[in-house]
Amino acid sequence: MGKRDFSCIIFRRLHTIIPRQKNSVKGWQKNRMDEQLKKEYEHYVKEVTPTHNLWLQMLKAFLVGGLICTLGQCITNCVMHTFGLDKQTAGSWTSLCLIFLSVLLTGLNLFPPLAKFGGAGALVPITGFANSVAAPAIEFQKEGQVFGIGAKIFTIAGPVILYGIVVSWLLGLIYWISGLLGIGLMP
Repeated sequence: MGKRDFSCIIFRRLHTIIPRQKNSVKGWQKNRMDEQLKKEYEHYVKEVTPTHNLWLQMLKAFLVGGLICTLGQCITNCVMHTFGLDKQTAGSWTSLCLIFLSVLLTGLNLFPPLAKFGGAGALVPITGFANSVAAPAIEFQKEGQVFGIGAKIFTIAGPVILYGIVVSWLLGLIYWISGLLGIGLMP
C-alpha cells in the first residue's frame, strides 16, 4: 500500500466519521472507528518508516570519511614532495583541491550519492561544507545570477559562516578586554 492509497483511506474514513458525529452517533461507535483508524495509521507508519543498521551506517561513514582524509593526506604529500612546499602551504593547497573536487562532484551530481552512502563521513570534512555551498547555487541557477545564485548560495552554509564570525568576534572582544584589564587568558 503506497502513501497515496493510505491517505485516500484516511480521507474516506474521516468523511464517514465526521457526518456521523453531527448526527449524534453513539460514543462507542465513534471510539471504535477512531481506534481502527489509529491502528491502520500505526501499521502504515511502521510500513513506510525506513529501518537502518546503525553499525553498518557507522562503518560506511568511517570508510568514506577515512578515504577523503587519506586522499587529502596523499595530496599534501604529493604537493610537498613535487613542488617542495612547506607543510602549511601544502595544507592550503590540499584544502583547495578537496574543495574543488567536492564542487566538481556536486556539479556532476556525483556527490549526493556519495553523501547518501557515506552519511556523516562525507559531510563532516571540508568536502561537505563545499557541497553545501555549491548545491544551492547549482539548483537555483535557473532563477538568474542575482535572485537565483546570489540569493540562495548560502542557504545551508550561511548560518554556519554567520555564527562562526559572530562567535570569533565575541571571543576576540573578550580577549581584548581581558588584555586591557590585565587578565592574561593566554600564557
